Amino acid sequence: MDLELIRPSDEYKDKIVEMIEEWSKYNTDHSKANRSPSAIFKGDVHNFTDYMEKIDVKEPKEGRVPSTVFFCLDKEKDLIVGALSIRHYLNDALLKTGGHIGDGIRPSQRNKGYGKAMINKALGECKRLGIDRVLMVCDKDNVASAKTIIANGCILENEIEVDGKIVSRYWIDLKDSGC
Repeated sequence: MDLELIRPSDEYKDKIVEMIEEWSKYNTDHSKANRSPSAIFKGDVHNFTDYMEKIDVKEPKEGRVPSTVFFCLDKEKDLIVGALSIRHYLNDALLKTGGHIGDGIRPSQRNKGYGKAMINKALGECKRLGIDRVLMVCDKDNVASAKTIIANGCILENEIEVDGKIVSRYWIDLKDSGC
């Protein structure tokens, strides 16, 4: 598996649009669909120039923090297999239930090991951004996400109830990791 985190650009436009279209259709057809990272569903991907301008949070306002979106390219398949958003720091809401990384794998590529590899690359990006300690969260019943988080060395701190759901909160110290 030869994966690379890429930034949205005209070079990858068709591949990104194809993935977003597949994922959006899946989300429409499934009530419990994974809508993370939500940043990739904001804006019209078919107006790609505008989409690229708005996908990152550059100037935080209204409770938001700076964030950067990456797409995960499987270079062997020449296919965008997932996406993630890295929040550069945490506010109170993200400290509770959002974490530093929002991630997801496109529906047709799930259960193939991409999640674990993509998170590993995201942790490397966090380290480059100067984030020494990373929080990742997932719903307690999202077993696949919990497995990928734990497989990357994150340690469960606690579980909290939010809006009737149990949220698991995991931390990893990047100063001591191989990322």
